[in-house]
Amino acid sequence: MYKNLVSAGACALVAACFLTPALAQDSKASASVPEPLKVGFVYVAPLTDAGWVHQHDEGRKAVEAALGAKVQTRYVENVAEGPDGERVIRDLAQQGYALIFTPSFGYMEATLKVAQEFPKVRFESITGYKTAPNVAAANARYYEGRYLSGIAAARMSKTHIAGYVAGFPIPEVLQGINAFTLGMRSVDPKAQVHVVWINTWFDPTRERDAAMTLMNQGADVLAFHTASTAVMAAAQERGKLAVAYHSDMRSVAPDAQILAVTHQWGAYYTQRAKAVLDGTWKSGNVWGGVKEGMIRVEGFGPKVPKAVQDEVLARQKDIALGKLKPFAARAAVLDNEGQVVIPAGQSLSDEQILNMNYLVAGVQGKISK
Repeated sequence: MYKNLVSAGACALVAACFLTPALAQDSKASASVPEPLKVGFVYVAPLTDAGWVHQHDEGRKAVEAALGAKVQTRYVENVAEGPDGERVIRDLAQQGYALIFTPSFGYMEATLKVAQEFPKVRFESITGYKTAPNVAAANARYYEGRYLSGIAAARMSKTHIAGYVAGFPIPEVLQGINAFTLGMRSVDPKAQVHVVWINTWFDPTRERDAAMTLMNQGADVLAFHTASTAVMAAAQERGKLAVAYHSDMRSVAPDAQILAVTHQWGAYYTQRAKAVLDGTWKSGNVWGGVKEGMIRVEGFGPKVPKAVQDEVLARQKDIALGKLKPFAARAAVLDNEGQVVIPAGQSLSDEQILNMNYLVAGVQGKISK
């Protein structure tokens, strides 16, 4: 047996000595190929054909398309905010994911906590606002698209009443409701917006029920800040109109869709992955809108006249050029309890927008507790 082991060892040595130069070179080349950057994504709801998670997954796909073999991506879907979010974020870090995107406001604290444990991992808190040396924050100015969609909704409404299905009363949602209302009232001073809070991001049944309630209250156009397509489907079923959010939803509501307010993450996600790869990643806080290409209105439905489409697209250009600011006031803007929130001739600062905690005049409803 000992003899056989010696012979086997000798054969292996001889084989190694007679490797051709080409094979030896290939072996060296494969050894020098760097490991791909592992990029993780945590999704707060299931991945569907449209909606919040869909848009972020389009961003993930854009990273793969742009960087190819340099990256390896993975997503975990339907992860609740809170302890589950923290667990999944930590698990990705433990598995060697060097860049982790957490696109939901409720992941912010968990992201910061896990980041302290993994100082060499880079984290991107999407829709969060707190940062750390290895945690960057990024968000989009969704309210710009909301204002534009309000113009279109007012032009299309016959009852002067819009319904708004809202998730949680965080500043981002309040910004959207208020900008939508101000957009409507910029072309229809009689416009009213009725709000129903459902205190969840993703619950198609509750989203649908809220939409039905609003239509029963006279709303003939709908908007929403939740994660599914349920509101669009409800509007289609009842022969009403609705503004799609996150994604173009004409596949669900071909007749009901007025337009879609979409957010685009591919360029930002790709830029951040490249920065990790080339060693230039730094923490920061990005808040981009129409001008930066992160927000746009698109996907006008078949019932929207060309004149309305042209008007909305012209106002979109004005926002991109800085000529139009949704939270700037010619006349004083009041909240729906009669207090001045934007004095005449003034506009809100970014800090004031980010800390918004009221509903403007024209909104029928209160902030959910």
